[in-house]
Amino acid sequence: MQFNQLIKARKSVRGYQNKPVPREVIEAIIEVAKWAPSSMNTQPWHVHVVTGEPLERIRKGNTDNMVAGIPPKRDFPMKESYEGVHRKRQIDVAVQLFEAMGIERDDKERRTDWVMRGFRQFDAPVSLVLSYDKYLEPAAISQFDLGAFSHAIVLAAWEQGLGCVINGQGIMQSSVVREHAGIPEDQNIMICIALGCPDESFVANSVKSVRADNATFVRYVGFEETT
Repeated sequence: MQFNQLIKARKSVRGYQNKPVPREVIEAIIEVAKWAPSSMNTQPWHVHVVTGEPLERIRKGNTDNMVAGIPPKRDFPMKESYEGVHRKRQIDVAVQLFEAMGIERDDKERRTDWVMRGFRQFDAPVSLVLSYDKYLEPAAISQFDLGAFSHAIVLAAWEQGLGCVINGQGIMQSSVVREHAGIPEDQNIMICIALGCPDESFVANSVKSVRADNATFVRYVGFEETT
């Protein structure tokens, strides 16, 4: 597949088959993804590949904490709520998903269940937890590198016929993830990526988010004006 086809074809997968992903396939995906750009070749990422019973304990711990009302606690500060056009885009994709799933606005039970799927890492058979060394803080550049690495992972997985969703909800209770994945205290947990074989019968997997026109976010400076 050509790159322009690959990047446009990929979409977030939120429903997975109950089917294990072989370790050698994950290794091959990471072998490709590690060639993502990295500032000054620092390669600041660590990958913790979690499946089976440890992943089930993470799902349960995340869910139990959220149901109990324990506030999210990440390893680094971030903006928890969006405003303006960013909030609108967030709502737009949520509307797409709820319409596909047939979840009505006043159906609190199903809307809550949908939110909890995120804390369960969408019931995927594998979770890739990405972290970086704490001593790199303030770590904006390292986090930027992990973003590039994450994108490379989801593209490499898609090329292998596997789906992913980059999932911030899955690490909002960082202490739970750290405990059950055995992540060292000297690393900050950045993000997790749910990975597995897409369940084609899961209707939300048909949803593909929309991208803004270039004219809304691109400026050209120093180019000759054309008529």
